[in-house]
Amino acid sequence: MKETLLELLTQALSTLKSEGVIPQDHEVEIKLDATRDKAHGDYACNLAMILAKPARMAPRQLADKLIEALPDSPAVSKVEIAGPGFINFFAATAAAAQIIERVIESGDSFGHSDLGQGESVQVEFVSANPTGPLHVGHGRGAVVGDCIARLLEATGHRVTREFYYNDAGAQITNLERSVSARIKGLEPSDPAWPEDGYRGDYIADIAHAYRQGETVVADDRQVTAKADPEDRDAIREFAVAYLRREQDLDLKAFDVPFDVYFLESSLYSEGKVADTVERLIEGGHTFEADGALWLRTTDFGDDKDRVMRKRDGDYTYFVPDVAYHLDKWRRGFTTVIDEQGADHHSTVTRVRAGLQALGAGIPAGWPEYVLHQMVTVMRGGEEVKLSKRAGSYVTLRDLIDEVGRDATRYFLVARRVDSQLTFDIDLARAQSNDNPVYYLQYAHARLCSVLKRAEAQGTPFDQALGLANLGLLEDPREKDLLNRLAAFPEQVARAAKSREPHQIAQYLQELAAEFHTCYNAVKVMVDEPEMRNARLALALAVRQVLRNGLDLLGLDAPEEM
Repeated sequence: MKETLLELLTQALSTLKSEGVIPQDHEVEIKLDATRDKAHGDYACNLAMILAKPARMAPRQLADKLIEALPDSPAVSKVEIAGPGFINFFAATAAAAQIIERVIESGDSFGHSDLGQGESVQVEFVSANPTGPLHVGHGRGAVVGDCIARLLEATGHRVTREFYYNDAGAQITNLERSVSARIKGLEPSDPAWPEDGYRGDYIADIAHAYRQGETVVADDRQVTAKADPEDRDAIREFAVAYLRREQDLDLKAFDVPFDVYFLESSLYSEGKVADTVERLIEGGHTFEADGALWLRTTDFGDDKDRVMRKRDGDYTYFVPDVAYHLDKWRRGFTTVIDEQGADHHSTVTRVRAGLQALGAGIPAGWPEYVLHQMVTVMRGGEEVKLSKRAGSYVTLRDLIDEVGRDATRYFLVARRVDSQLTFDIDLARAQSNDNPVYYLQYAHARLCSVLKRAEAQGTPFDQALGLANLGLLEDPREKDLLNRLAAFPEQVARAAKSREPHQIAQYLQELAAEFHTCYNAVKVMVDEPEMRNARLALALAVRQVLRNGLDLLGLDAPEEM
């Protein structure tokens, strides 16, 4: 319906240009929005107000001329002017209901498009240090990154999901020291425990597995413990592999796959960090002071210059990030989206500055960043801060085990990423309409029940009869559902473009609410076969769109609850 109205307005605009009412060379984007109050029609357009100045005409006067120039269309039952010059369109019921036929014909692909035209996009997310179990913040990054990837795929992009393992640096050294201490029988309470050591019970699990000579298999490696308590390199390699396996298992339980696992250590072993630093020096963007090597990041918008190589010869943490992103660029990814925690905010400017300083043709503002805020976990009205296994935080596995995969995914993705999130365990476990994920899945199951009941009563859905009588769907609540269904493709495109999967969660809540309202007020299983099948067609279309939206969030669409 929206596409039809846009075409009508485009033709009216062309007519007024040919008549000299509007300058021929004046370009304008026609915007059409669904109205909030259906008393004002189904769609509203502010084109007359936008063009009033170049047309040298009052907005309402211009709106009159635009309406006069609109071609006749059976899709429109009425057009009105409202307020300062809004043009409100009332859709003809039969035309609005054609969205049902589109949904049924498209099936699982309804809402998908080829907007991306096969563009290759890399989405990097989670990228946790292999030093402990995944925490709830990693979980938020996992589901947001995965849903962004799903949205991009639904809009015609070729997506590569990448996990960057920080398997080098001081934190890995602390991991090795912690496991070594456990192997030697030390407890975290012992005075000899490493000052920056990890204290969770999982360290004891790693130490025990190492002593037993176990073999661990992660997605990209297999390591057998040497069981030598003095071989620090072997302990480090085994501990990293053990925790990578644990993280892999958690991500599989969360239904979050990856195509590429990239190792930070490879940037050093393959000379990519050293090469990047040399290129920055040769480009004249570095200087030495106080025994350290600095990068003039202020040349590229930073508030101060940054140390690249410290006095002791170690590189600061943003240097391998620059080398890593140069590698991404060389792999041909012109669009890269990094989904990270908000604590990475300070690195955005310096990484981009380093990439600009390389002079490799990388555009300013590359890569994109999506930064999520922290998550607070609540139970019984009180904050939950610790996990026995991790020792210092709530793990992703804790939530999955307690409330299930779907509830965990939904609660972590349903709000804007730049807003802090409160995860209410009690609400996530509730089997009631107060629980938003239950509310959505119950709507889908309820629609399945409607169609099954028609079959059981000996009046199975007759699709041809239903589609032939869509003009009977005249109840305002039915029209609300039709308009909501028609908005789904645009909503998917908008969420993909803005990298905001929470928009899909909000859309589904609105669709489910309108369905429940309609279903409670409008009887489906009426005696008249034409009306009954038209309403069953509407039910089938709503079920399909709910399923497609749930899939974009990585959630199941149950047929029974």
